Amino acid sequence: MAQKGVQLDRETFSCSICLDLLKDPVTIPCGHSYCMNCIKTHWDEEDGMKIHSCPQCGQTFTPRPVLLKSTMLAVVVEELKKTGLQAAPADHCYAGPEDVACDVCTGRKLKALKSCLVCLASYCEKHLQPHYDAAPFKKHKLVEPSKKLQENICSRHDEVMKMFCRTDQQCICYLCSVDEHKGHDTVSAAAERTERQRELEVSRQNIQQRIQDREKDVKVLQQEVEAINGSADKAVEDSEKIFTELIRLMEKRRSDVKRQLRSQQDTEVSRVKELQEKLEQEITELKRKDAELKQLSHTEDHTQFLHNYPSLSALSESTDSSSIKIRPLRYFEDVTAAVLEVRDKLQDVLRETWTNILKTVTEVDVLLSEPEPKTRADFLKYSCDITLDPNTANKWLFLSEGNRKAMCQKQSYSSHPDRFTRCCQVLSRESLTGRCYWEVEWRWGGVYVAVAYKNISRAGSSDECGFGLNEKSWALDCNKNSYNFWYNNVQTHVSGPQSSRVGVYLDHSAGILSFYSISETMTLLHRVQTTFTQPLYAGLLLLDYGATAEFCKVK
Repeated sequence: MAQKGVQLDRETFSCSICLDLLKDPVTIPCGHSYCMNCIKTHWDEEDGMKIHSCPQCGQTFTPRPVLLKSTMLAVVVEELKKTGLQAAPADHCYAGPEDVACDVCTGRKLKALKSCLVCLASYCEKHLQPHYDAAPFKKHKLVEPSKKLQENICSRHDEVMKMFCRTDQQCICYLCSVDEHKGHDTVSAAAERTERQRELEVSRQNIQQRIQDREKDVKVLQQEVEAINGSADKAVEDSEKIFTELIRLMEKRRSDVKRQLRSQQDTEVSRVKELQEKLEQEITELKRKDAELKQLSHTEDHTQFLHNYPSLSALSESTDSSSIKIRPLRYFEDVTAAVLEVRDKLQDVLRETWTNILKTVTEVDVLLSEPEPKTRADFLKYSCDITLDPNTANKWLFLSEGNRKAMCQKQSYSSHPDRFTRCCQVLSRESLTGRCYWEVEWRWGGVYVAVAYKNISRAGSSDECGFGLNEKSWALDCNKNSYNFWYNNVQTHVSGPQSSRVGVYLDHSAGILSFYSISETMTLLHRVQTTFTQPLYAGLLLLDYGATAEFCKVK
């Protein structure tokens, strides 16, 4: 057979059940051939149904056919084994569930190599060959294997859709163009593809440009990461050095104080001991003199008494009593007081500056500020809980609801340096930096919704301590008829829908302060663009007796 040029492959003489060359081949009534054992096993499993079928075509037989070995087919298979067969396709050449299968292959199908847009069929390498060899097929359009070839067929006319209707923006066949699409703007699918291809190339150029831009941005961000890491590492190193120097300085000062204390201790003790020794010597001398005088007083010889008395009665010069008087001294207690004073001052400095240090750290913002939120849901992402500081509340303010609500009503507060004494206002406990959002519900009369620096005056004239009347505070005046914005004692009329609720948005680093009227909608009332030099605190100022304002719990 091989000598006659017959081209046969392994699949032709393979059993479709075991997929191997036929062994003891048998041919069943429908004409398909199998290995003797393979078809027997298949039919044994069907014995219970009393019907026996062909695994390939599905034809049924009753009763079960008698199987006889096909001698001629067995001889052919043996001869082909001797002359050699084409190698069997590897498993990966067969089509799987996700692959496009050859439409010509029978049994186990091979993967398609190409799909033909004219034949609307897909072919493996072997069955594709005519499209390369036969002249009529060479003009066919071959594309990558596709499972969607049937989508190229018009469901109405069962024709290949080679036209495109621009009016309805869909592919159509030629009959559609003279039928329901008659009079429409139609072109060939190829022409429309050319036009869309141009648009596609423009889109790709735009995408590629954006990719390049984003890659540049990524590179810049990578450089920023390196810069941030480098700067942070250096700051940590420098901070460690500075704190180490401070610690060394404190250690040196401690050592100096200790050394000076000990030195002064030794000096004073030496002086006292020196004076003590002189006194003890004088006591000894006086005791001796007293003994001699006592002995002289008992002398019975008057002449001898008078002779010795002048020499014995003379006394040596006495130590100045003023030099040995002990003053009511505190000794070194004043040193302790001085050291305590230094400690307290250092603690005050550290307490005041520590907040600024932490604020400086947290204000490092490499990226551009995020755009201002547009919807209330966006604003609520930055919502913060705010409570009022009772120590700042004016005596005409009553705080309630966990110090979130203020009412204009006389109170008896103890004096405090942080308390506002002139204006009926109060500041929050919490300092505000970064991005923050809060809402205030107000009732009955005029209410100022404000922000201020902590060092705003607590006493003095209204211009010095009143919200909105100086350079340290910003305030929105809310009343029943209108809004007014105040800063540095300058009033700006604000128009907008009246509402009993006001929203406040702060972007501290960007210098943005915005006030909103909150009802069913959210309307911008006033926006400030400035530079904030210190942390801000939320504030409330109430003008009328009975007026209330409350920081709302928002989610």
